[in-house]
Amino acid sequence: MDRLVLGTRGSSLARWQAAHVADGLRRRWPGLIVEEKIIVTEGDRLQTGPLWNVGGKGLWVNEIERALLSGAIDLAVHSMKDLPGQITEGLVLAAVPPRADPRDALISRSGAALADLPLSARVGTTSLRRTCQLKAVRQDLDVQILRGNLDTRLRRVDEGTVDAAILACAGLERLGLASRISERLSLAQMLPAVGQGALAIEARADDEGTQSLCRPLDHEESAIAVSAERSFLARLGASCRTPVAAHCILADGQATLSGLVGRPNGSEILVDRVTGASSEAIALGAMLADRLLKRGAGAILAINK
Repeated sequence: MDRLVLGTRGSSLARWQAAHVADGLRRRWPGLIVEEKIIVTEGDRLQTGPLWNVGGKGLWVNEIERALLSGAIDLAVHSMKDLPGQITEGLVLAAVPPRADPRDALISRSGAALADLPLSARVGTTSLRRTCQLKAVRQDLDVQILRGNLDTRLRRVDEGTVDAAILACAGLERLGLASRISERLSLAQMLPAVGQGALAIEARADDEGTQSLCRPLDHEESAIAVSAERSFLARLGASCRTPVAAHCILADGQATLSGLVGRPNGSEILVDRVTGASSEAIALGAMLADRLLKRGAGAILAINK
């Protein structure tokens, strides 16, 4: 195999991620031709309103996955946090490259940190997870829906549409915009989305050739951590209408997984943590989900389905 067609969305961040993977493949396999194919997703076409009312995460990946299954492309590159908890039948994660900073970032027009934003400041986000955690610490904040690509959301901060926005540190860093970050929110302040900061390289399950080409790009620690987080999400069976967060840290052969389920308005948030052998990461994800379900997460999930 000397040619691969890689599918990606057309945003500047998605193009950066696709180019990053393509460059990695070319370095590992000199002579390999990697072509990009831009695919417009439903999430790209719907630029207004909350995502959770029109299909949630699948909006960013459905068309790309259909192209992959049909053979129009050979592999796809996604932001891991955009993938639903269950991989689509017929597809596999071929590799998880080294993860970037998983934290969320506050970008404020004044440069103020979250605690220093003025009373009733307008904060933009498209995420119920971020809304829930913002409201839990600052009920006074006026959290507003902020759609558009990264450049558009930064511009709306600059123009005063909102006073601040919450974005992923990883995306800002990848596009050379880390200087715009007013505060990197700690994991204690805001637990990230499942898989945040990681990339997902997806291939067809029956295409061993493409999988073998992608395998050298896999970063074992990142893949293990993400597998724990995704196991947690899958076991919960949460819809896009429920704030869910998780993050796994590996150290000395141990995995520590933190997880959160909450109500969108921040009035109730359940948080827990489990630790075990990193070789049991997937089991740890299921264990943490079961613990939160026993504490009442099931009732929260049922309300928001």
